Amino acid sequence: MAKTLGSERHKALIALLTTKREAAGLTQVDLAAKLGEYQSFVARLESGQRRVDVVEFLQLSELLGFDAVEALESIAQIPSP
Repeated sequence: MAKTLGSERHKALIALLTTKREAAGLTQVDLAAKLGEYQSFVARLESGQRRVDVVEFLQLSELLGFDAVEALESIAQIPSP
């Protein structure tokens, strides 16, 4: 299996999460507080330094107000290597 960090799908996921956070009017600090994490946690996520697990993704979709299934369907359209 190819590494996923830095893949086109991973980049699309990070772009989606960053865009949704900004659209919600939240800073990294704001989102981190809602997650019970430090700002550096969100920064590592948005810079692509860490993966987002499924449970985190669901929590992020709830906090940022987007449909998790729709988001995954759009990312799934990106060809994998």
